[in-house]
Amino acid sequence: MEINNCLVRRAADCDAAAVADVWLRSFAAALPGVRRAHTDDQVRSWFREVVVPGQEVWVATVEGTAVGMMVLDGEELDQLYLDPSWQGQGIGSRLVDLAKQRRPAGLTLWTCQVNESARRFYERQGFVAAERTDGHRNEEREPDIRYAWRPGTQEP
Repeated sequence: MEINNCLVRRAADCDAAAVADVWLRSFAAALPGVRRAHTDDQVRSWFREVVVPGQEVWVATVEGTAVGMMVLDGEELDQLYLDPSWQGQGIGSRLVDLAKQRRPAGLTLWTCQVNESARRFYERQGFVAAERTDGHRNEEREPDIRYAWRPGTQEP
């Protein structure tokens, strides 16, 4: 089911707390067994002081409430998180479509290997697994997968 009243827009400084809360709720629901490298307060501070003011951050809202967020960093889809109660309603696909429009030459992203629902989602979006690691390069030390999307080569 597609949400018609979902607005996707660039995040403003005043969105930092809501964007961080979406990230926190989504991480907790998707990766309950994964140790987070930072406390809730550190995550909120990072979004407030670093991410929202300094990066390309997009927020999806429904009736003024943040329900999803995405960060683009160069060709990397660096963050994509949805509030768990809003998953499966087309919002993640809208964010990925926007990322593809903004990065038409291609995108890469990382996700934890244990996050099977994210892996299935990205594969449905045309991303292909390009690299697997033991997690030595991420803060959580969790085995991960780098996915890549290149236009015209991997569309379903």
